Amino acid sequence: MPWFPDFTNALELVRRQTRAAGLADPAAQYLRALNDGDAHLLETVWPGDVVVHDPRAGLIRGHRRLRQFIRGNHSWLAARDAQIETLASTSHADRAVLELVAHLRGDDGQLVAWPVAVVCETPDDRSVVFRSYCSQVPVDGRHHLRPAILPPGDARPPEVVSRYLAAQDAGDAATLVDTFADDGYFREPIGPRAEHRGTAELLAFFTAQLDAGGVGLQQCTITDDGLRCVSEYNCVRWGREDLPPQAGLAVYERGADGLLAAVRVYDDVDPSRHG
Repeated sequence: MPWFPDFTNALELVRRQTRAAGLADPAAQYLRALNDGDAHLLETVWPGDVVVHDPRAGLIRGHRRLRQFIRGNHSWLAARDAQIETLASTSHADRAVLELVAHLRGDDGQLVAWPVAVVCETPDDRSVVFRSYCSQVPVDGRHHLRPAILPPGDARPPEVVSRYLAAQDAGDAATLVDTFADDGYFREPIGPRAEHRGTAELLAFFTAQLDAGGVGLQQCTITDDGLRCVSEYNCVRWGREDLPPQAGLAVYERGADGLLAAVRVYDDVDPSRHG
């Protein structure tokens, strides 16, 4: 059968092309697998270790559990008529971050916009780790404690982000707002309707949020492409109350003037319970 070697070679070429595309944009391949409900693509791209840290499903490790998770997550999204919108992507070195907004039906049947951030980290060309961050309030109306995923690190954010974090830690709303451009905005984890834009709105929001004192964050990783700085962190203090470390992620987007044009946060910390 003279065509068989050509057929085999063609399959190997497709496999190599698939791997190359996945390695170039791991976040997009993960999103495609979730949309399709098929883990085969991820298994082809990363035949080694595949680890997923998911807010709803917890820790998923290995290919068998990956297939179960992808199928289950696909069914869950399909039952809620979910449509996924890509908001932004940030990458540097072996890490990529994809920001999404899922438009779906919450537990009460109402349409909601659910912000989610996915970090893809590739320790080598055969293995990958996916970490997802979000608040589950838009979906079921409740905060869920998210234990720390990463240990504190020694990466340092750029100057404007460092000033923002220092003011947040000290509970200094006015200094924090000064790190924003005049039309900059802050978006809370619960979605686009919880957005505060411009100096007056930002000052009112942060004055109320920091009324009990600062918010303490341990910085774990920094992914910076020159426009957006993405920080994975553990929230360990709210006001005067120490917290068990809770995982979160924030995106700091800089404008042409070097000030913050946008800050988008992805965590499930409940400020109403603290301070």
